[in-house]
Amino acid sequence: MAMSKRPRTLDSFFSPPPKKTRTIDSRDDVAKKDDTSNCIIQQSNHQTYPFAIPFLPSDINEMLNFAPASEGRVINDQPDLDLIYYQPYIPKEAQKDLFEFLRQELFFYRVKYTIKRGNVETLINTPRFTTVYGLDETARFDSSGAIVDSNTEKAVTKGTYKCQPRPLPQCLDHLRTLTENATSQKFNFALVNYYASGNDSISYHSDDERFLGPDPAIASFTLGAKRDFLMKHKPTSSDYISEKQPMKLQLASGDMILMKGRTQSQWLHSIPKRKTGEADKGRINITFRRAMVKGGTENYYRYNVGDGEVFRWNANRREMTPWRGEK
Repeated sequence: MAMSKRPRTLDSFFSPPPKKTRTIDSRDDVAKKDDTSNCIIQQSNHQTYPFAIPFLPSDINEMLNFAPASEGRVINDQPDLDLIYYQPYIPKEAQKDLFEFLRQELFFYRVKYTIKRGNVETLINTPRFTTVYGLDETARFDSSGAIVDSNTEKAVTKGTYKCQPRPLPQCLDHLRTLTENATSQKFNFALVNYYASGNDSISYHSDDERFLGPDPAIASFTLGAKRDFLMKHKPTSSDYISEKQPMKLQLASGDMILMKGRTQSQWLHSIPKRKTGEADKGRINITFRRAMVKGGTENYYRYNVGDGEVFRWNANRREMTPWRGEK
């Protein structure tokens, strides 16, 4: 295992946003006055958002400029495996506050969908809370929040997308930009999972969909509770040891794994259920990806938003509860 070269500090590229100044970008961002402090609160908003999402607090924003907090460890000692593991990527001083901010301010879904095997339809209840933001490479959001064709710059026709794509809020877009600079990769989607307890999980799978293109790079962040991350090689005629003996990484808050090369096409990964440890404290997983075609957008919104109700963190009950339009 080798150490990846650590990029130079990003302080020279990013500076704290000026106070009381509205930021304009590809989202329909707004500024609102907090009557109690007489400060301007910047927010990301879009017609597809159930509610506005505040910008990152300035202290978290500034601390993230010191990411990555450690050099990435290259893990490529098994067939077809190509990882860079940062322990951690998010500076320690920002981990708890960033976790609590995202859990409180983002909206989530508990998606249900049906799959058909032959003539039998099966209802699937996603065993975790999910949400997604982004748009594939064929289109982008203009300054008003409308979707335009990437090549012609003209508005896409009504019905181009069956789903309702939405842009990344500033709190995720800032982390995406920093991650792109540190990894030399490009991302246009943020998928966010919230594992509320050790009962929430994700079964073995690979992110090898064709809409991601060949050998996709995926940056996966952990915030909150430490959880086991299992990986095993897909079955082959070579009968690798890693096909039967999974590799286990204990992902702690602030850690990031960059999966690239042949990893997705040849390996499976999962977050299993756990009854012990700190799993019940809750874990947020953010993955940045790059969808190349429209099918990627449709897929991500179907399986991470669906038609279900909106959930939001209830600080009094210490759990996700259905959102009824309250502030």
